[in-house]
Amino acid sequence: MSKFEELHQEALAKIHEAQNSKDLNDLRVYYLGKKGPVQSLMKNMKDLPKEEKPLFGKKVNELKQKLSVLIDEKREELAEQEMQAKIESEKIDITLPGRSCKTGNLHPLTLVNQELEDLFIGLGYQVIEGPDITDDEYCFERANIPKDHPARAMQDSLYIDENRLLRTHTTAIQMDVLEKSAPNLPIKVVCPGKVYRRDDDDATHSHQFMQMEGLVVGQNVTLSDLKGTLEFLAKKMFGQSRQIRFRPSYFPFTEPSVEVDVSCHICDGKGCPTCKGTGWIEILGAGEVHPNVLKMAGYDPDTCSGFAFGVGIERIAMLKYGIDDIRHFYTNDQRFSWTFKRFE
Repeated sequence: MSKFEELHQEALAKIHEAQNSKDLNDLRVYYLGKKGPVQSLMKNMKDLPKEEKPLFGKKVNELKQKLSVLIDEKREELAEQEMQAKIESEKIDITLPGRSCKTGNLHPLTLVNQELEDLFIGLGYQVIEGPDITDDEYCFERANIPKDHPARAMQDSLYIDENRLLRTHTTAIQMDVLEKSAPNLPIKVVCPGKVYRRDDDDATHSHQFMQMEGLVVGQNVTLSDLKGTLEFLAKKMFGQSRQIRFRPSYFPFTEPSVEVDVSCHICDGKGCPTCKGTGWIEILGAGEVHPNVLKMAGYDPDTCSGFAFGVGIERIAMLKYGIDDIRHFYTNDQRFSWTFKRFE
């Protein structure tokens, strides 16, 4: 009986001192298991007088019941404590500001392209796109570029077969629009898209770049109309104080042809490294649509006229955002793209 009482007090103390559910479960297995000390007490019954055996067996069973109840109560107590500790450790202060997630942003070329599209849509133009692969006829011949023209040289163009190539300019889209629209007038379209050249990549050149060409054909469309349009473009893209100037040039699909400069938006025309001290920056080429182009599309150049222009999206983006290397647009460096969040 003395061993019985010692075991009883020992078990009660250890159950009371249990710090977590694991310790408590270990105590349950130890004391109430088949090989535990409580069950071992039953082995002593054979040494007891016959009249004491029922009382001893009853006390052993009562001890097992008491320990089971005590363990269950302790388990509920520990479970409550552990739950409170978990709640405390995972508590969220709902008054704190939320965690912001990084979201994607538009690429600078997309920003410039969309800005140009919005600008010309506001002027009544349609935005027309076309396939990157085009026929030699629409890319060159319809644009008044004959077979022996220098622009047809293999080092400039990426041919797929004898008659098909990756377009070298979006003029191919304009030629298709002219043919499909004939003889209806007026035509006012801008044609954005990628173009491809066999060119060596460096800070200012790429074998693939983006262009947007514009075409207007109607009655009495003059260089004055072209200048007014491009002046509007320059002011919208680079600031209201910008001015433009025309310089004579040559393009096979326009006559007369001009190079278009805009007054430097960095130095306001006074001269700086960006404009190489001239006060002007070249931004695009343009001109009156060549009569041969109109004839091949089914129009009479004596009764209608038009103008066309072509602007490089990368060129505008580099000037607008102060980017010094065209290769930044294509390196897929997210840090570069993230700097343009402020421009959205």
